[in-house]
Amino acid sequence: MKLSAFVLAGCLIFAVPAVQAHKPLVSCFDNGDNTITCQGGFSDGSSAAGVMMQIKARDGRVLQRGLMNDNSEFTFTKPRDEFVVLFDAGPEHRLRVPGNRIAQ
Repeated sequence: MKLSAFVLAGCLIFAVPAVQAHKPLVSCFDNGDNTITCQGGFSDGSSAAGVMMQIKARDGRVLQRGLMNDNSEFTFTKPRDEFVVLFDAGPEHRLRVPGNRIAQ
């Protein structure tokens, strides 16, 4: 009986991180007025308010940066050249959206 309780406790300890895991989600769309809005969040439904957003040039230079607002949105001026949107909520919670993948 003690062994089965020990095994059950071990299984629960290792299952907790899987239950708490959440993946970042971001969707960007062209507003048609030379701006782009990105909406973010996490697969467990948590907000992305305050998440760092960066707009980077092809060579890696940061063109624009800011934070997701209280509605988990970030709007920026569309760069003229190729760019990438970086949603950066920390290690293992980063997403890149190439500008050419954002529907016009």
